[in-house]
Amino acid sequence: MSGISLRRLTFTLLVVFIVWSSSIETCNARRGNHWRQKSSFSASLTKKKAKGHGSKPKPSQKTLPPPPPPQPKENSTDTFDVLDFGAKGDGTTDDTKAFQAAWAAACQVEASTIIVPSEYDFLVGPISFSGPHCQKDIIFQLDGTISAPTNPKIWGSGLLQWLEFTKLQGITVQGKGIIDGRGSVWWQDSPYNNYTMEENTPISTSLGGKMPSTKPTALRFYGSFKVKVTGITIQNSPQCHLKFDSCTGVSVFSMSISSPGDSPNTDGIHLQNSRDVLIHNTNLACGDDCISIQTGCANVYMRNVKCGPGHGISIGGLGKDGTKACVSNITVRDTLMTSTMNGVRIKTWQGGSGSVQGIVFSNIQVSEVENPIVIDQFYCDKSKCKNQTSAVALSEITYEKIKGTYTGTPVYLACSDSLPCTAVTLTDIELKPVEEKGHHLYDPFCWETYGELSPPTVPTINCVQSGRPLNYPIQKDEGTC
Repeated sequence: MSGISLRRLTFTLLVVFIVWSSSIETCNARRGNHWRQKSSFSASLTKKKAKGHGSKPKPSQKTLPPPPPPQPKENSTDTFDVLDFGAKGDGTTDDTKAFQAAWAAACQVEASTIIVPSEYDFLVGPISFSGPHCQKDIIFQLDGTISAPTNPKIWGSGLLQWLEFTKLQGITVQGKGIIDGRGSVWWQDSPYNNYTMEENTPISTSLGGKMPSTKPTALRFYGSFKVKVTGITIQNSPQCHLKFDSCTGVSVFSMSISSPGDSPNTDGIHLQNSRDVLIHNTNLACGDDCISIQTGCANVYMRNVKCGPGHGISIGGLGKDGTKACVSNITVRDTLMTSTMNGVRIKTWQGGSGSVQGIVFSNIQVSEVENPIVIDQFYCDKSKCKNQTSAVALSEITYEKIKGTYTGTPVYLACSDSLPCTAVTLTDIELKPVEEKGHHLYDPFCWETYGELSPPTVPTINCVQSGRPLNYPIQKDEGTC
């Protein structure tokens, strides 16, 4: 038995030895294979390096250069900050030359932007940002304050405008900033109706100087196409706040105009010889007409305008000194008038010619307005004017949904004896008096007014004549506007 056990033990040890030997050879073979692959790769690499000796090695993949760092906004080739041109913005240093330099640079670049930064007050004298050689679509980004000088020497014998943009193709003035005309030095000691002032009567300033009697408009656009004004506030202009003369494609919205109700001749927005105008969502408070529409205007649309204090929204005065006036296609709707002298008014001088036609006043809310609805073809801003037979022809004038309260005459339609108003329509008129002491209340008044009245009205209006007047005279130039 012991012999058999010894043989089994010997056989077992022999099997273990054979297995162990096989494992060692397998491991060596694997290690040898790995070594040969590594040696082969190294040799191949050595051969490639040797083959390329003396020439620039080629990288295995293209390496892109790092992107350039972003340029700061003030160094942008299309953005021009007035501070970079020497403006101080401290409210006392004259920054006019800095603004001129910034404009000269921006003028050469299409779609450029001039930056007037916030938290600065820039003292700027009379200046013209002018074309016609400027590139188009320039933006004037106004977020700071621009203040007018009160030194009378800067104004000389008097100027008609302070800040002016002329002959431009695409100009936008936008931002949250303020244009401050500092008009009180011009208004003081000036009667409310300054037509009684003698020519060149000086006005004293708080500095003891004399301001000229010719007062400037704060912001004027002349001879320009595609004009936009939005966001800004214009306040305390010496005279008119915002004027558009001979412009086409005007858009004014989401901006404010502010001056005291007793500031003389401080119209809010003045339009002359301008077409295709849209004014909406504006707040206008001033000492004269909130919006004044003069000759040469057509296709003007106004809505969501808040007016007051002021003299209301007026077309005219037209035809002064025998001139020809042409106004057509004017719409005012969805507007609020508060404590104004007039609501919606058309005023013409005797002796003029031309026509006003295609006028719509719709959904006008009036609150304590002295005269909500007015046509005055005997307009005169002096104590006495000469009676004349020729007149501006008024036709196709619609008043609808005029409602609220009045403190004087609810409806006043005084048309020319020789050229009566025609096609005047009144619909849904509801005006109630404010019966307080000091108010002189009158009944509706009409003179030579022809058209259509849709009753009931409050108060009762029974003075509009139906149809068209017999023997209606035709002016030689009527219809040529």
